[in-house]
Amino acid sequence: MNNKPDVPAAPLPFIDLAAQRKRLGKSVDEAILRVLDHGQYIMGPEVAALENELAKFCGAKHVLSCGNGTMAIELILRAKGVGPGDAVLCPSFTFAATAEVVALVGGTPVFVDVLADTFNLDPNHLDAGIAAARQANLKPVGIIAVDLFGQPADYEAIEAFCRAKNLWLLDDAAQSFGAHYRGRAVGTIGLATATSFFPAKPLGCYGDGGAIFTDDPGLADILRSLRIHGQGSDKYDAERIGQNGRLDSIQAAVLLEKLKIFSDEISRRDAVAKRYNDGLKSVAEVPDLAPNCTSVWAQYTIKVPAAKRSTLANALRSQGIPTAIYYPKPLHRQIAYRGFPAAGNGLPVTDAIAQQVISLPMHPYLDAPTQDRIIDAVVAALR
Repeated sequence: MNNKPDVPAAPLPFIDLAAQRKRLGKSVDEAILRVLDHGQYIMGPEVAALENELAKFCGAKHVLSCGNGTMAIELILRAKGVGPGDAVLCPSFTFAATAEVVALVGGTPVFVDVLADTFNLDPNHLDAGIAAARQANLKPVGIIAVDLFGQPADYEAIEAFCRAKNLWLLDDAAQSFGAHYRGRAVGTIGLATATSFFPAKPLGCYGDGGAIFTDDPGLADILRSLRIHGQGSDKYDAERIGQNGRLDSIQAAVLLEKLKIFSDEISRRDAVAKRYNDGLKSVAEVPDLAPNCTSVWAQYTIKVPAAKRSTLANALRSQGIPTAIYYPKPLHRQIAYRGFPAAGNGLPVTDAIAQQVISLPMHPYLDAPTQDRIIDAVVAALR
């Protein structure tokens, strides 16, 4: 007879950066040491090299690295001159960074509903956003579409709306860089694309970082100036009010090494997502990709009945399996953003899915036995 007590399974990481670190071995260490040796810690050669490699990766004509993903959005808005009286349509079901920069530059975010299946901006709700802006005596100037959890928004429909209404389009790709929309790489859609290299992102550095992608040479010139204190031909001759928006050389060095394995990691993430879908589709609403679209699966998010979500999270936690909720409270329900316009008679889809979504561990190094442990636990909790 075995009298040994049951040993609880080891807690799992939500995102396993240590496994990636192990795979990269000494390459990142050596890249950082090269920066330490040459001593060009700000705008060193790694920064230009990274921008060139990012451009090759996605096909954008101009890439500008910057200090973080929030700053990337802000720089684009400032380059477009967004200010008081201007309305920018954006989803409420996103992180605060998307809307906060609109307010910070003096504009007004107008919240629009999302689709229940992809969690991305609902093109059919954009007209209501325009109406809400005009009712508030605001001028609609642009749209920020967020590629939530790694899948691009429905850009053909959104682009058609922008053309009809004479609006510019900004892609908030903080979670989707590396994905494709109907044959087009993220980074080549809209007027400009902003992404984040926060460590937990699919392509992340060892601190904060971000980048802007655009095919517009005039916009790129303005962004380069704004990124470094508004400088013109000389650093001591400012042409515009700018800011310190630079990415440091060490973070660029880290990203250069991570970019070398990024395509393989995307493939691994896709395999993990497909395995999750197969194992969970009988007990939960699993994410589905739009036709001819890919995702980088920044998060793997399912929907469950609101009444069951806490029970599921608690059951998984008791077995050492972490979960997260992105996002428990939509922006239009948060104290800082309640005063901004929301389109239509409210955002019913946004309000509903905020009570239903729950994210499971997702990273490229989630092996089959570990994933089966997660799947089995979810199935047992929901049946």
